[in-house]
Amino acid sequence: MEHIVTVQDAVTAFADWAEPTDVELDAIEEEMPAILAAVDLLDAQIITLDRTPSELDVQRVRRARRRLLAARRELANRSAGVNQPGGAA
Repeated sequence: MEHIVTVQDAVTAFADWAEPTDVELDAIEEEMPAILAAVDLLDAQIITLDRTPSELDVQRVRRARRRLLAARRELANRSAGVNQPGGAA
């Protein structure tokens, strides 16, 4: 008979150095508006899963989708501005 043992120590043995770096935390903070907009869109979509969507539900999903697209656009524009020195010609 073989003994079953846990591998908890092996899995968590590297947890001390696996923390996110300051650069990674800054990147997450910069993307936070897009992340929150995506969560709002998912919330609006989840509400409509178990029922026929009303006009208010459709508007809520549409509004959340627009907020997500706007947040992603802002993030892309901010990222493009950082990566391209010199500005527009």
